[in-house]
Amino acid sequence: MTKKVSDNSRRQFLGGVAATAGVAAASSFVPTKFAIAGKAPVKVGILLPYSGTYAMLGNSITNAMKMRLEQAGGMLGGRPIKYIGVDSEMSVPKAAPNTKKLIDKEKVDFLVGPVHSGIAAAMAKIVGKRKTPIMIVPNAGSNAVTGPLCAPNIFRCSFSNWQPAFPGGKLMADEGHKTAITISWKYGAGIQMMAAGTESFEANGGKVIKDIQVPFPKVEFQAFLSDIAALKPDAVFAFFSGGGAVKFVKDYAAAGLKENIPLYGPGFLTEGVSAAQGAAAEGIKTTLHYSADLDNAANQKFRTDYTKAYGKGPNVFSVQGFDTASLMLQAAAAVQGDMGATGDVITAMENAVFLDSPRGQWKMSKAHNPIQNIYLRQVQGGKQKLLGIAAEALEDPAKGCKLA
Repeated sequence: MTKKVSDNSRRQFLGGVAATAGVAAASSFVPTKFAIAGKAPVKVGILLPYSGTYAMLGNSITNAMKMRLEQAGGMLGGRPIKYIGVDSEMSVPKAAPNTKKLIDKEKVDFLVGPVHSGIAAAMAKIVGKRKTPIMIVPNAGSNAVTGPLCAPNIFRCSFSNWQPAFPGGKLMADEGHKTAITISWKYGAGIQMMAAGTESFEANGGKVIKDIQVPFPKVEFQAFLSDIAALKPDAVFAFFSGGGAVKFVKDYAAAGLKENIPLYGPGFLTEGVSAAQGAAAEGIKTTLHYSADLDNAANQKFRTDYTKAYGKGPNVFSVQGFDTASLMLQAAAAVQGDMGATGDVITAMENAVFLDSPRGQWKMSKAHNPIQNIYLRQVQGGKQKLLGIAAEALEDPAKGCKLA
């Protein structure tokens, strides 16, 4: 069962909190004399992919983050901003040296990144042992980041891998499927998302008969599709993203599986790539914390502004970058630009609320992960169509986090 959503009917699950234009009320901290405010820039380090399979994600996040900050005057707490970007190259071995470079050499105030769950875990192991900088994850869903690796100075503005996948398992069961095969790339995000989907599917009476893990970033799927055809499950639950998602969905349809074995997955399977997937994506249902046609004023303005600025429409990755900037704005405003007041910056971020996010209302959990709606979407006419809410104000279990 899903719920229809609109501006007028959406439940106010952030009751009791007032905020305007993405800026929350300041914390109780009042700086006395902050001489460098308005002079020295706030340093924002960025570790995202700008080459390879996931370059689209890195650019989408960065574009929207910078757009949001420019809309606020290009300032954080009255201070100018200096961006220091590093291409993560989706390389886990390079994660530690890149992170240390941004922290120790560049001395960034905010560290924004990454996309890759393995890189996120490597970064969190370094950042979590220090008081500064403040790390904001704009995409990577590694459960560990807001689980066992959670720390006071680590926040996420996207999702945990558990969140968008868990409702998908129930969806398959609710639609009458008894058996399923899961398939994803063999790395943190794929493994964790398939585990969450399996957990929910089997809790609701289904049975996953095979879990297929494709070496990352391999996009040769024919042998795996032959396995699916031979086993004849009722449904397939898949995670791929970017160019890999385009190839998988097209190959799935070309193999003749689409009409007989419905394809489901976390929304990344079609997000931002449904046009490239063409007819192969038609009818695919996914669950995600954003849908392009969400009926709220913030989303409509966001989509108009982003399209005007960059010549193409935004996606969920853009939304996450936009909200990352909003979080920085709230924190810097709360301490009037004094980024040295780390404790008060963290308090402001913990209390941050988003009444005007394109994804709809959300707030931070005690583990520093979004509590947010997960939406049911379907590709219709080459576009994502919002069908309703698959899970309302869903909070990650944050297993192993001592903050929660």
